[in-house]
Amino acid sequence: MIVAERKPFDEILSMIGNARKVLILGCGSCVTVCMAGGEKETQLLASTIRLSDKKQNITRELRCATIERQCDKEFFAAVANDVKWADIIVSMACGVGVQFCGEVFTDKEVVPALNTKFYGATVEQGVWSERCVGCGDCVLFKFGGICPIARCSKSLLNGPCGGSQNGMCEVDPENIQCGWQLIYDRMAAIGRLDLLEQNQPLKNWSTGRDGGPRRVVKEDATL
Repeated sequence: MIVAERKPFDEILSMIGNARKVLILGCGSCVTVCMAGGEKETQLLASTIRLSDKKQNITRELRCATIERQCDKEFFAAVANDVKWADIIVSMACGVGVQFCGEVFTDKEVVPALNTKFYGATVEQGVWSERCVGCGDCVLFKFGGICPIARCSKSLLNGPCGGSQNGMCEVDPENIQCGWQLIYDRMAAIGRLDLLEQNQPLKNWSTGRDGGPRRVVKEDATL
C-alpha cells in the first residue's frame, strides 16, 4: 500500500491561507490504513484548525468528508455539493489522490495535507516498512522476492557494500536490516544461491516511462 504521513500543521495552515470555506477530504484506502488521512484524521485536523482559528480570532467554516478512494473518479460524486460550497479542498490522500482531485474539480484549489512516503507493508501495529519503489522493471525473481532497490539503503544490485554488521545496515544500525543479508538468507533457504553469482547490469530507470509519466492499459478492461 502507499504510506503517507501528515504534514506539519503550520505548513497546512499556510496553504489554506485566508480561505473561509474549507473542505477537508479524506481517503478511505491506503492512508486510512496507515492512520494518516482517513475519517478520524480529517476530524482531528479540523479540530486543530478550529482551535488555531479561535486563538487568532479567525472566522472560518470547515467541512469534513471521506470518500472510498481519491484515485477513482466515480467516488468524487458523493462530495460534489461539498466541493461546490468550498473555497479550497485540503486533500488527505496520497500525492496521486491530490492530483486527481484537482483534475476532477478543475475550478477548485486543492492542497495536500500529507507527505507521500513509499509503497510499504504493515510490519506490526503502527509500523510500515518500504518494500517497492515502483521502478517499472521488477527484478524480484533474481533476489528471492526481496527488492534490493527498496531494501538496500544504497540500492545495490551486485552484492552488499560491506558496511553492515550483525545483519544491520550502517545507515541506521538500530532500525534498518541489511537488505543484502536478507537476500542472501532467503536465497540460501530456497536453494538458489546460484542466482547471486550472476552479475546484474545497471538498472534501466527509463523502463516503462516512454519519455514521460508511466501508463498501464489493460485492453480487456477498457470500454
